[in-house]
Amino acid sequence: MKVKYEFRFADGKTQEFVVDTEREVDDEAGTQGQAARAEWVHLDHCRCSNCPLAGKGVTNCPVAVDLEPLVDSFKDQAAFQKVDVTVSTPERSYSKHTSLEEALRSLLGLVMATSDCPLLSELRPMAIHHMPFATNDEFILRSVSIYLVQQYFAYRAGAKPDWELKGLVERNRQLQLVNQALWQRIHSACERDANLKALLSFFSMASSVTFSLEAQLQKLRHSFEAGEWNAPQI
Repeated sequence: MKVKYEFRFADGKTQEFVVDTEREVDDEAGTQGQAARAEWVHLDHCRCSNCPLAGKGVTNCPVAVDLEPLVDSFKDQAAFQKVDVTVSTPERSYSKHTSLEEALRSLLGLVMATSDCPLLSELRPMAIHHMPFATNDEFILRSVSIYLVQQYFAYRAGAKPDWELKGLVERNRQLQLVNQALWQRIHSACERDANLKALLSFFSMASSVTFSLEAQLQKLRHSFEAGEWNAPQI
């Protein structure tokens, strides 16, 4: 599925980005074109402490390769400015008048989840079922729901399922290390704050899975118990 983001700025200028959420993973993506890449794209520049590609002959960070055109496009933009954004998929379109920070948060998250990074690629199901401009509650609900579906298929395949979500918390703990290093990686490439604040906003949502998942789920609990509360007494 291809997802198209169209940005329209107050001065009438437009920018368009297309992300293929089902592209094939390219194991050689990080080994090509080192000379053509900015320094911050190189794997050893602010490399993640848990990087699984270290020492494997990879010269460029796969997610940085994918983010480079996006970061370059918005490196001199302010996060607070308002933009009109239309997100189109083969099934439907979404439109919102919002801050560049929120719009970029949504797009950056999608690009990261479709990258060839072995850690971020675990988010591929989230990308395939992309929901633009998701709120924190929606992010939590989708993260947990998709993880539980994965556990159901693992159970059907004969594996032991993780109904307690321990693996989800650990996965996001590892992703937090990636997030922190990625922010450091692109910091030097940005003249203004649009990219940086968008990443921080995305990281804040992701960290809620690591540090306060149970509290976040309790906030959603009432919407799933409403049927029981409203059930007629017999």
